[in-house]
Amino acid sequence: MIKFKVVVAGAKNVGKTSLIRRYATGKFEISTLSTIGVDFETKKVVVDDTEILLNIWDFAGEKKFRLLFPSYVSGASGALMLYDVSNKDSLNDLYDWINVISSVPNSPKTKILIEAKIDLKRKVKREDALEIFEKFKFKGDMLGTSSKTGENVEKAFEMLGREILKNSLKKCPNCGKHYPLELKFCQYCGSKTD
Repeated sequence: MIKFKVVVAGAKNVGKTSLIRRYATGKFEISTLSTIGVDFETKKVVVDDTEILLNIWDFAGEKKFRLLFPSYVSGASGALMLYDVSNKDSLNDLYDWINVISSVPNSPKTKILIEAKIDLKRKVKREDALEIFEKFKFKGDMLGTSSKTGENVEKAFEMLGREILKNSLKKCPNCGKHYPLELKFCQYCGSKTD
């Protein structure tokens, strides 16, 4: 099984913890306490017949905790960046999160933009979010999710896993195992692949 570290980032109250818990447990809790510092979940996902274990790091959205964020981003293969469709400030706050992630050496190659809380009334123009999506070259699709209804929650993490595989690993034509893109030989069977 392939293991990947992923981070989930966004402003306070955008629904990061609810999204992760809904994905990990299949349940939605109406009253979720704000994350203090960092929280952690693991979950297996199967992407294109490849089993992946996602180590999911959930970060507090409050500004006072952002100093800790870069140390946890290090070594991550992917990031889900969330904004709340019912809160315009949460979209603007993404610029800070993107800057923090981009400032980390070896920052995640795969970043996906998630529209959270699509079960609520939209106050953010989709065009504004698409502008950020294109400007920062997010991977995959800009996906709307609802932790309350469960809509697209599984799909968001599957898309993240698929994009990480595509951007980080290649499949050996000889043995069929995945290994890092930067290697010229398969680390499992030794076949030259380039």
